[in-house]
Amino acid sequence: MPGTDAREAVKTVTGSLEHFPYLPELPARGPGADMIGRTAGLLVELYARLEPSGWRVGDAPGRDTRRARSWLGEDLDALEEFTQGYTGALKVSAVGPWTLAASLERRGGEAMLGDAGACRYLAESLAEGLRAHLAEVRRRVPGARPVLQLDEPSLTAVLLGRVPTASGYRTHPAVDRGVAEGALRQVVEAVREAGGPAPEPGQEIPVVVHSCAPGVPFGLLRRAGAAGISFDLSLLTERDDEAVGEAVEAGTALFAGAVPAVEPYSRALSDPAGSVMGVRTLWRRLGLSPKLLARSVVVTPACGLAGASPAYARAALAHCVRAARSLVNDPE
Repeated sequence: MPGTDAREAVKTVTGSLEHFPYLPELPARGPGADMIGRTAGLLVELYARLEPSGWRVGDAPGRDTRRARSWLGEDLDALEEFTQGYTGALKVSAVGPWTLAASLERRGGEAMLGDAGACRYLAESLAEGLRAHLAEVRRRVPGARPVLQLDEPSLTAVLLGRVPTASGYRTHPAVDRGVAEGALRQVVEAVREAGGPAPEPGQEIPVVVHSCAPGVPFGLLRRAGAAGISFDLSLLTERDDEAVGEAVEAGTALFAGAVPAVEPYSRALSDPAGSVMGVRTLWRRLGLSPKLLARSVVVTPACGLAGASPAYARAALAHCVRAARSLVNDPE
């Protein structure tokens, strides 16, 4: 979300999305509130500090780690304040293991992505950190059913070998798809069981994986255990149809980014039904039953709203609700 006021952001989100609010991120506050720094603050026995080149792992928690944790604490305080008595789904977000590996530097300055052992350790640390974070969310909002979103905008680049090295002259080798799937599955399974070693039905924590990049690997994410896949609808092509259809038939939810994340030049938010025309077109192309739409699709902004004005962010969230309602009322 835009701005630096946690209470205002949470108030906007909970007021606009009464059935599916989320814990906002406010990167405008500075380092430690950005997506990489925020998630680095969750890691267990792995710490990061900010260098001119980006976030780099260190031996002990320093000022940057303390600042990231302090801001997250403020956000949780605000969430607790505005969700008194709330029961229902509540989304929280963190960066996934592969985008984190592509963004965090080792001590020598190269990304952790270049060290297979470091990647495994990072996934383990992230899984433990997320379990603790979700337990804290449940403690503060006892009636909530947490849903975790893992942000993986760099996953496609990792799989295709397109992540540059520190020099910028080369790229890191592509990560084997089986290895990538295994690390994601490790995190998904750890999170799913965050309600306990043997959670009762309905107590498991579902994981949604988000990528606003082209070429989202729908099949890989589904096999890794993702309960939902979040994507920019405008980047979807007919090449993705088979994988998307298989995901829907397997019960995977689609978080369709149908609403622009920044204020458009046109009056794109004046027609809720028009905003989800792409979803209807996709459904017809796949030959899926319109009755599946209400159960399978969540309408979202195309990506985060941090680059929007506060007024547009509020309007976009409200528009998502109206657009989703139009799909329910008129799935054809």
